[in-house]
Amino acid sequence: MTAVNNLDKRIYVAGHRGMVGSAIVRKLVAQGYKNIIVRTRAELDLTNQAQVQALFATERPDEVYVAAAKVGGIHANNVYPAEFIYSNLMVEANLIHESWRAGVDKLLFLGSSCIYPRLATQPMAEDALLTGKLELTNEPYAVAKIAGIKLCESYNRQYGTDYRSVMPTNLYGPGDNYHPENSHVLPALIRRFHEAKLAGAEQVVIWGSGMARREFMYVDDMAEACVHVMDLSKEIYTANTEPMASHVNVGTGIDLTIAELAKTIAAVVGYEGEIVQDRSKPDGAPRKLLDVDLLRELGWTATTALHAGIEETYRDFMQRNASVELAHA
Repeated sequence: MTAVNNLDKRIYVAGHRGMVGSAIVRKLVAQGYKNIIVRTRAELDLTNQAQVQALFATERPDEVYVAAAKVGGIHANNVYPAEFIYSNLMVEANLIHESWRAGVDKLLFLGSSCIYPRLATQPMAEDALLTGKLELTNEPYAVAKIAGIKLCESYNRQYGTDYRSVMPTNLYGPGDNYHPENSHVLPALIRRFHEAKLAGAEQVVIWGSGMARREFMYVDDMAEACVHVMDLSKEIYTANTEPMASHVNVGTGIDLTIAELAKTIAAVVGYEGEIVQDRSKPDGAPRKLLDVDLLRELGWTATTALHAGIEETYRDFMQRNASVELAHA
């Protein structure tokens, strides 16, 4: 299939209601793209191959963003490992295979920084993939994401497709999941500190030692990076990657401890009580910082500072929960 030039090409964003997918749609709309294809979960089960095949046969997209995934924090990954590996494997396999069957010009697969070994050299460069054991708390999810990278590479090698992969660091921002148990650390802390402030709680307990280091990236920066990588010519992308190491890290190149993150969020929310670490709970990997030199060489750098991004995310939390009875009530 040959894509229509520029703003008329048909772009399918899988997972458009998620935090990342919705940010990609916002970016594409802002750039003037007119034919963006989306489906809700009720309209399309991405784990069902026949339904995915029917979508591609009907819509004939020129480009595909694979932003659909089952995601969650340490707790969710520990409790639902079978769901995490099955759902993610099925979704990516169906989307990548049916993209090839339908002759899609370009595809961008979104992975995760958890693909790298638990004790990988920091910062983690793209060539650290498959060099050691994964973090056990999210191994099923990580294995599924590694499979997605290898699916793209295998179709490129056998069929000459142009399927690319980006590995984002920890993301946050508007549209995040603020569930008290199944969300990632940053949105979970926003909710916890907010409820503690309203309840007048003297202390907030945080999982782990607080010494684990993490990198966080604002989701609209991630969306901008995705569109940038997708828009690169095939010649530039392949010249800067390798056939069996074709993914690109997407991050800020800056990390901080979970304790420092908690203090930053507490300040944004306005919580003035004590922050206590529960050292009986797991830290996860000791450090997860991406090496983003390749992304910079490809012409893109993140611009949103963490404090400013958390302020925007807290505003989003307040807007989405304005009419919801929180746990303190």
